[in-house]
Amino acid sequence: MRPALRTVLCTVGLLLTTVLFPSAARADNPIVQTIYTADPAPLVHNGRVYVYTGHDEDGSTYFTMRDWHVYSSSDMANWTDHGSPMSLATFAWADANAWAGHVTPRNGRFYWYVPVRDRATGSMAIGVAVADSPTGPFRDAIGRPLVNNGEIDPNVLIDDNGQAYLYWGNPRLWYVRLNTDMISYSGSPTQIPLTTAGYGTRTGNASRPTLFEEAPWVFKRNGLYYNVFAAECCSEFIAYSTAPSATGPWTYRGAIMPRQGGSFTNHAGIVDFNGGSYFFYHNGALPGGGGFTRSVAVEKFTYNADGTIPTINMTTAGPPQVGTLNPFVRQEAETSAWASGVETEASGEGGMNVGFIENGDYIKVKGVAFGNGASSFTARVASGTGGGRIELRLGSATGTLVGTCTVAGTGGWQNWTSVTCPVSGATGTRDLYLRFAGGSGYLLNLNWWQFTSG
Repeated sequence: MRPALRTVLCTVGLLLTTVLFPSAARADNPIVQTIYTADPAPLVHNGRVYVYTGHDEDGSTYFTMRDWHVYSSSDMANWTDHGSPMSLATFAWADANAWAGHVTPRNGRFYWYVPVRDRATGSMAIGVAVADSPTGPFRDAIGRPLVNNGEIDPNVLIDDNGQAYLYWGNPRLWYVRLNTDMISYSGSPTQIPLTTAGYGTRTGNASRPTLFEEAPWVFKRNGLYYNVFAAECCSEFIAYSTAPSATGPWTYRGAIMPRQGGSFTNHAGIVDFNGGSYFFYHNGALPGGGGFTRSVAVEKFTYNADGTIPTINMTTAGPPQVGTLNPFVRQEAETSAWASGVETEASGEGGMNVGFIENGDYIKVKGVAFGNGASSFTARVASGTGGGRIELRLGSATGTLVGTCTVAGTGGWQNWTSVTCPVSGATGTRDLYLRFAGGSGYLLNLNWWQFTSG
């Protein structure tokens, strides 16, 4: 977390806890609290949900975005921060605007389509990067724009017959048929007719008579094609249309998420996971949040019997947890349902670690299944100062104390060692809070943790 966001979170965190949501344990939306995130693109792969996001810089007064981030979860409650596997520097031909993208898997690889500003033309173009893992690192797949017509917000659908379609657009809406290599296309881009029958009626704007604004999210369910999009700026709401084929004709079906949430834009993504349907979006709900400092959130929903999508409102609770978290296997410190005051950073031991920890900061891990009990707790820690303490609390950041691990200085913020302390009273399934305590300034870094059963 950058200093600006840290300061605001620390100064109003208590107000948020006591006013916006009476029980801090239920405050799990937005899903990322360490930075501002935007434009979620969810992907289900091998039993996890991955969410690819943009990154609004702290204090932005425009869409100042320089890199993308990825998070994942197996239970829709605790999210693991995988860092930034791609940035503007990935595309040598781009110079600004790391905006809303979409990732799709094919042929054992992962393709990330993003809008960036083409240095040569000064206009927006769509680039494509590729990786061998859903968490990257990603590399530029072709060394130039895939399409370049000044428009944004790419989204990919791979139809049942294997034909892939790339959709994008603002103010118009386009598609092109991708080849099986996913980095080239056949034919020319086709402009989708924006009719009021297909995309609803906007009033008071002769140049844009329909509700379509940007951010198409096209998917297929039970033989029906859906196009969920951001409607009628500004401020935007989320609406959708349906069609009998990937290329239309489209019929407007109505609003999904009304205007709300403190951001004048919105951007949706929908996936099914573990028997449930999930609607991702962004808002300005974090302290200091707004139209240029947004945060990704998610809600669970159920389709109506006829396949239509119900009205979905933003909540601070988020979806229910799917299952529980096992504390008796190694858990990354950057996996949490809520993080207060801390940041994440690349770890010298690989992956990410939690850092910039000060007195009173905490990490909440939801639904931890202690079963008959835990006897000890081990943490991988480092400290470039005199260290501090990790308090293990249940239910809240001031809840029942079941153990305390003392961390001494290790001579550097990436000089890692393991510490172990006894635990008593951690039984059943509880929300675990790792609360950090000590003197002034930064105390310690935390890489991973694990309990031993009693």
